[in-house]
Amino acid sequence: MSTDLVLVAKFGAPHGVRGEVRVKSYTQDPAAIGDYSPLQSRDGRLFTIQSLRPAGEVLIARVAELKDRDAAEAVTNLQLFVPRDRIPPADGEDEFLHADLIGLKVETTAGEAVGTVTAIFDFGAGDVIDVARKGQKAVMIPFTKAVVPVVDIAAGKLVIDPPPGLLEDTPRDPEDRD
Repeated sequence: MSTDLVLVAKFGAPHGVRGEVRVKSYTQDPAAIGDYSPLQSRDGRLFTIQSLRPAGEVLIARVAELKDRDAAEAVTNLQLFVPRDRIPPADGEDEFLHADLIGLKVETTAGEAVGTVTAIFDFGAGDVIDVARKGQKAVMIPFTKAVVPVVDIAAGKLVIDPPPGLLEDTPRDPEDRD
């Protein structure tokens, strides 16, 4: 996949028999994915959003290329991307694309290397960054200003001020496989 693509949504299960599909949006304003149409799959297929409506935690989309339930079923769990140049710049200095955080090195305020950001999750109470650590178990760190006071995309790093005990040495279980 090109690094010039940004993940913005994922198709879910079909909705009804006419090809509508549930969509999980990863944009700040969930309905904004309609503004980025057509969306692109990892393999280059394009999907034109014709309409969106809210349905709880997801959106229901009518997509031009999905004519029936079978077509909608075929794209369940398909990730959807847009070219980076179609995404407007962040409004504030403390706003970042998740794609820009993946791969950043993580160090403490004392300059000690911690690891590398591998994922960002939102479990409902705010973003959490997953940091892979060499020879140790990964650690999840709250992505708050108090815990992550510095994000320096240009320098390729995050600086964290971890709460006591967060980074205690936890040997990696030899049974774990990546």
